[in-house]
Amino acid sequence: MWLAAAAPSLARRLLFLGPPPPSLLLLLLSRSSRRRRRLHSLGLAAMPEKRPFERLPADVSPINYSLCLKPDLLDFTFEGKLEAAAQVRQATNQIVMNCADIDIITASYAPEGDEEIHATGFNYQNEDEKVTLSFPSTLQTGTGTLKIDFVGELNDKMKGFYRSKYTTPSGEVRYAAVTQFEATDARRAFPCWDEPAIKATFDISLVVPKDRVALSNMNIIDRKPYPDDENLVEVKFARTPVMSTYLVAFVVGEYDFVETRSKDGVCVRVYTPVGKAEQGKFALEVAAKTLPFYKDYFNVPYPLPKIDLIAIADFAAGAMENWGLVTYRETALLIDPKNSCSSSRQWVALVVGHELAHQWFGNLVTMEWWTHLWLNEGFASWIEYLCVDHCFPEYDIWTQFVSADYTRAQELDALDNSHPIEVSVGHPSEVDEIFDAISYSKGASVIRMLHDYIGDKDFKKGMNMYLTKFQQKNAATEDLWESLENASGKPIAAVMNTWTKQMGFPLIYVEAEQVEDDRLLRLSQKKFCASGPYVGEDYPQWMVPITISTSEDANQAKLKILMDKPEMNVVLKNVKPDQWVKLNLGTVGFYRTQYSSSMLESLLPGIRDLSLPPVDRLGLQNDLFSLARAGIISTVEVLKVMEAFVNEPNYTVWSDLSCNLGILSTLLSHTDFYEEIQEFVKDVFSPIGERLGWDPKPGEGHLDALLRGLVLGKLGKAGHKATLEEARRRFKDHVEGKQILSADLRSPVYLTVLKHGDSTTLDIMLKLHKQADMQEEKNRIERVLGATLLPDLIQKVLTFALSEEVRPQDTVSVIGGVAGGSKHGRKAAWKFIKDNWEELYNRYQGGFLISRLIKLANNGYYWVTPMIYCTHRLWSLLFKSFLT
Repeated sequence: MWLAAAAPSLARRLLFLGPPPPSLLLLLLSRSSRRRRRLHSLGLAAMPEKRPFERLPADVSPINYSLCLKPDLLDFTFEGKLEAAAQVRQATNQIVMNCADIDIITASYAPEGDEEIHATGFNYQNEDEKVTLSFPSTLQTGTGTLKIDFVGELNDKMKGFYRSKYTTPSGEVRYAAVTQFEATDARRAFPCWDEPAIKATFDISLVVPKDRVALSNMNIIDRKPYPDDENLVEVKFARTPVMSTYLVAFVVGEYDFVETRSKDGVCVRVYTPVGKAEQGKFALEVAAKTLPFYKDYFNVPYPLPKIDLIAIADFAAGAMENWGLVTYRETALLIDPKNSCSSSRQWVALVVGHELAHQWFGNLVTMEWWTHLWLNEGFASWIEYLCVDHCFPEYDIWTQFVSADYTRAQELDALDNSHPIEVSVGHPSEVDEIFDAISYSKGASVIRMLHDYIGDKDFKKGMNMYLTKFQQKNAATEDLWESLENASGKPIAAVMNTWTKQMGFPLIYVEAEQVEDDRLLRLSQKKFCASGPYVGEDYPQWMVPITISTSEDANQAKLKILMDKPEMNVVLKNVKPDQWVKLNLGTVGFYRTQYSSSMLESLLPGIRDLSLPPVDRLGLQNDLFSLARAGIISTVEVLKVMEAFVNEPNYTVWSDLSCNLGILSTLLSHTDFYEEIQEFVKDVFSPIGERLGWDPKPGEGHLDALLRGLVLGKLGKAGHKATLEEARRRFKDHVEGKQILSADLRSPVYLTVLKHGDSTTLDIMLKLHKQADMQEEKNRIERVLGATLLPDLIQKVLTFALSEEVRPQDTVSVIGGVAGGSKHGRKAAWKFIKDNWEELYNRYQGGFLISRLIKLANNGYYWVTPMIYCTHRLWSLLFKSFLT
């Protein structure tokens, strides 16, 4: 599953406005009494203690589910019939299954060749989401058929079997019936053994209105009139492979589609809202390229005859990898050739790559339990970039990975209350808590480091061994390490356990000494903490794959070592005194580096003349900002290094610089120096803004478009006079229809005019939102509404967030935008959440969207680290020196 909260990529950066405060992260991650006390102090309802939990008994298990569902799209209910071929492994007089929000009408069990035994009782354990079917006599070992008739509700919670509201081209509001089962919500659609390790095959039938599209995991094998109602048809689908319940999916609604075949003969379709088939062509192109890429990479064919990708109007996650029927938010799948921006194209490519990777890694081979979720998501979050790099090499996507995933994971993992990648999960209520940047982004980062450590050839060999050995089965993290170890001959488990089973990551301190023609490096590792130098009594250590490059060849490692001790000395042969030395080539190793002053000074020319590769320039400045935020080095040192970036042309480096300056700006909003930091931002971004201009030049590409939007948005938000005037002029022409803004300029222009606008500006923006036919445009507007500064307008935006105009999943982005817009906005957003807590909690049912909302609403409150304790005089001198 691809989470907009957790997210990879540029759009993920837009949705995730920074790491949460430690206090709030503790609230979200801890399951102790401390969390309850903190919740009470915030005025929120207390959440329960971690509950005892037992997995389903193993005495009865499914072989095949024959499932027929009949949804009512007017009354929002559904009827279901289940006939499950089951294996009784141990004699029993009861069957325990998962069941939630479902009423069982009748149930019976018929042993093979024997008489049917009717259940005499249904005991629902609602908190554990289980039901116990009791039988009057003992069910003997052997096979048989379990029959259950049941009814349920098409809920509005975006989980289980739920309803999704959409508007037809004629303006009529209608509903589709759709599914979202990961992690533990298949039990809301039918009684089942809803654990990933309990796999079975599925024969699915849907009884639907004859004018609706019906889809499921497999291809349709029969469609016939329903005997009881001439307006209905029964649609039957082919039997699935052996699979887990959370990967089952079905959709009933009105859709258009575009289709093609991959070069391997797989039928690929992209389903869109009616009248928008053209918007599915980009995703179709990506999917058709991606399937053969993964088949070749894994050396395992895609096992189903078709793959459908479908845009769902109301969808909590970014996308979900249901086998053969992948569901997406509209903004994660649809691209309008004229009105979609470059970042949206990139996002769609990444999300499609992510979900299709799961068809092998997650679907064909599935985690044994949710404890191993990180492996599913971390792997897919890494290989989506490999796939996009294959499809679109011009995106420079691996440099963007560092800014979008690697550094974001480090920010969260440096907190004292982070958690290990691999978290023991018990009760289903705990699963949502690990859908976060540690599972996704840190998971992806350590897989990337592992791939580099092993080498591509042995990594692919190990992946093939793993997928072949465990196909249609379940596996644990250790099984993958064993396959990769066998392929590479390296101590994979020993290395990786230091990264997955303990939280945090190391800071490598390095100093150098010239010894004749050689360079002696002294390395030491210590846990990196955002709160300051590590002073813990324990001494966590990592086995760190370290690469070292020099100015002799900035793109090749001169030496690779495995640092498996707290300190070590390394000798680099034949390094001249005037050559620089840099650790972590490509910013692949998941650690931060602190250089001695002389080593750092020697790297500055490589930044100025761009001989240091972009990804290394990015990693260097990000490490420096983080060290300063932690109070380990002076902020003055960091800002002085920024002078070396005066010639910087790379979008991703600027993107990361922008984020770090944004954090600094948020920090200083609590001091008297906020205006000075705005002047500093204008001084830093003006030269690159002047070089880029407002309009594309011949020969420009994807990254130039992204950079222009970033720079103009930064200048406009800071109040750069020329940018503000031009933004207002272009916005006026856009609204009046004289000259429509290009999609890449809309976000920075909207942000600029709102930040420096009045109630009329906000009203115009809300009108544009109402008129927008494309969800991407609506989301683009929603994310910037919070830029407005006037208190009464901020309240208007917050009220709008809960209105019918905003889809439920997008309310979070609107409130988060307000929180990220200004100091007053943060306070207003947090008060709004507390005042509307019951409605928001009920809307999201305690899932990951509610935790993301809390993070966004408190963005900016925790960067008051040792960095802020510079004296006012020092800040004043610092900014005056740079501005003159």
